[in-house]
Amino acid sequence: MAVAVKRVYEKPVRADGARVLVDRLWPRGVRKEAVHTWFKDLAPSDELRRWFHARPQRWDMFRQRYLKELSGAQAAETLEELYRLADSRSKLTLLFASRDLEHNNAVVLKQLLDGMRKPPTGTGPAAAAAMPGRQRARARRPR
Repeated sequence: MAVAVKRVYEKPVRADGARVLVDRLWPRGVRKEAVHTWFKDLAPSDELRRWFHARPQRWDMFRQRYLKELSGAQAAETLEELYRLADSRSKLTLLFASRDLEHNNAVVLKQLLDGMRKPPTGTGPAAAAAMPGRQRARARRPR
């Protein structure tokens, strides 16, 4: 299964496959027909979204907090639905409204679909795998 991320405002193309909106709010001006399904429970909480919007330089901390939210019961159920949808499709496109193409919740979800089965918690191997490369190297270094 191939997973892509794309702004919801970009024109839909056949190569997108199943188009899944992963924002909490429906984007203005977007027709319902342009989206296959909407998983608003996978969006970051309003509090986390506002916190990150005010501090975009704290991407790593946002990512960590967002993964913690995804390990909650309600998000975990919806995340399982997303995994099932991804398994049943050859192509899946995660849609987001943010102007930042590299730092948004869809990117984190894509990383989960590409490499991990569940959001990491604690300090085990899954948490280490979720760290960006430089942090992972620092964490392995003996002190």
